[in-house]
Amino acid sequence: MQYTEIEVKFAIDDPAAMRRRILGIGAQSKGKVFEANVRYDDPQGSLRHSKSLLRLRRDRKVTLTYKALPETTDPQFKILKELEVTVDDFKTMHLILEALGFHKVQVYEKWRESFRCENATLCLDTMPFGTFLEIEGPRKAIRSFARRLELPWPSRILSNYLELFADLQKEYNLPFKDVTFANFEQAGFRPVDGHGKSSG
Repeated sequence: MQYTEIEVKFAIDDPAAMRRRILGIGAQSKGKVFEANVRYDDPQGSLRHSKSLLRLRRDRKVTLTYKALPETTDPQFKILKELEVTVDDFKTMHLILEALGFHKVQVYEKWRESFRCENATLCLDTMPFGTFLEIEGPRKAIRSFARRLELPWPSRILSNYLELFADLQKEYNLPFKDVTFANFEQAGFRPVDGHGKSSG
């Protein structure tokens, strides 16, 4: 199970109420941070075609992450192979990736408050298009926390945030590719629920 990420996410209509519910089951907040992420690919788009991700993230630290499809899958969960390392310098790592033939293809932002409870991590994520709760841990723990937080299992989401954005981009004909708060604000897109529906 080493280097394996197992998770599901749920769209959240009332983030404040969900936060109270999370704390109510004994979870401890690890704080809220703003994340700026850059996704890279080669000129052929090889990573996208293989459903892999190469990402450089800056929050309290700088992290380089590679994600890829695992050898075995489970339709009940989102499962990925994940390799992650902390680096010292965002700009230098960016230059190294460019020197290796990768280029920046997309930027995406979010606010994330992380919680730890027993053997799982819960992340309350505010994206520019809505709020979501991500539950990561062993399969049994994920199901248990979904039940304890009164989240109906059939409503779980297995897509990543960039896939959700791609659906919104197509549905609403959004004229940008970077998932930033400024872009959504300028487009007049105001989510009214966790699914990111526009009220405009």
